[in-house]
Amino acid sequence: MFTPHTPEDKKIMLEKIGVSSIEDLLSVIPEELRFKRELALPEPLSEIEVIKLVSEIAKRNTNLNDFISFLGAGVYDHYIPSVINHILLRSEFYTAYTPYQPEVSQGTLQAIYEYQSLICALLEMDVSNAGMYDGASAFAEACHMARTITKKNKVLIAQTIHPYYQQVIRTYTKGLNIPVVEIAMDTQSGIINPEKLSEAICQDTAAVLVQHPNFFGNLEMVKELSEITHKHNALFIVCVDPISLGILPPPGDYNADIAVAEGQALGIPQSFGGPFLGILTCRKDFIRMLPGRIVGKTTDIEGKIGYVLVLQTREQHIRREKATSNICTNEALCALAATIYLSIMGKTGIKEVARQCFAKSHYLADEICQIKGFSLMYSAPFFKEFVVKTPVEPQKIITELEKQKIFAGVDLSRFHHQWTNMMLVCVTEKRTKQEIDRYIRLLKELYA
Repeated sequence: MFTPHTPEDKKIMLEKIGVSSIEDLLSVIPEELRFKRELALPEPLSEIEVIKLVSEIAKRNTNLNDFISFLGAGVYDHYIPSVINHILLRSEFYTAYTPYQPEVSQGTLQAIYEYQSLICALLEMDVSNAGMYDGASAFAEACHMARTITKKNKVLIAQTIHPYYQQVIRTYTKGLNIPVVEIAMDTQSGIINPEKLSEAICQDTAAVLVQHPNFFGNLEMVKELSEITHKHNALFIVCVDPISLGILPPPGDYNADIAVAEGQALGIPQSFGGPFLGILTCRKDFIRMLPGRIVGKTTDIEGKIGYVLVLQTREQHIRREKATSNICTNEALCALAATIYLSIMGKTGIKEVARQCFAKSHYLADEICQIKGFSLMYSAPFFKEFVVKTPVEPQKIITELEKQKIFAGVDLSRFHHQWTNMMLVCVTEKRTKQEIDRYIRLLKELYA
């Protein structure tokens, strides 16, 4: 809300700073640079009129809840239990920042501690920090960790990693002077061939970066890739879909050194593409290299449980040359959403969500392949996303089905000019059989 100053207010302020007029404040600006015309602004509105105008503008937005969504590519339409917002919107939690005098805020610290504990259990990793901006920045920070830990400089990155994640990683590594070498994927299977990794890796390799499931939804041969990486004394860094861990082995199972993830699927709305939650975990050996914050649990002199910040490796808190990162905050509110989601879903709930994603996506994939001109692009197993080879430009399909209140998928040509007639389709537990069948029926009517 804009509250204008009265002439009396302006007079008092000018007297306090020792000038007679607002023009005196502008005396250092040359006359030829000053704007001397009237501002082309509409007539002022009252508060009631402003609310009405803004509400009309807001109605132009498309409400995702009015559509059947098969969109994926890193942002997913999973069910968000209503209890999450009920807790998040409490005033004592409604902030994304960690207090500068954290020990005063025991509730906030406990929430972060519970988040760390649940994430470690889900990924079967030793240590988790308090959260980061998003999955991409967590992945990039892991590269910095790898160089510091191994004292090596080169990073191998799988071509099957999300293109946006790759851009963030390359931005970080360029500033840190870390060479990045891409491992080409197998065009038939849509995953990284372990033999290609064996050819590319060398003793100067600090880390190998893999996404599992990868950008195309396919399952990488992570156990084999991890073994090859460790034979060359490099770190294996994997980015996972946390929902997939309901049915897939966790990173700790295949000896990942650092595991990251995008936590949006854990009770965080899609919004307009953020804010999200970066998950970053590692082996206990590397705890002092972990960026951000770690909350610990202890007891005070009276024997009562207390929570404290036990590690802050940020340059504001320690000597600059010993800082592991300049990352400034954690997504505490988003981390709390993930904590609530994991606690109320439990092991059984996560397994059921993952099972439904797997079953429903494979049902849709099988049905699409029955339509003339459509086929699966890759042969590798997938979790909840798959790439469809289309007989026409995917954007035509997307536009036509959008008229029917269906988001058909993502046109992959927007990411790479060679990925033509390729559409990425995702199915979550929210999609019913009736919705999936309607999607199939419309595709058949348009292209069969």
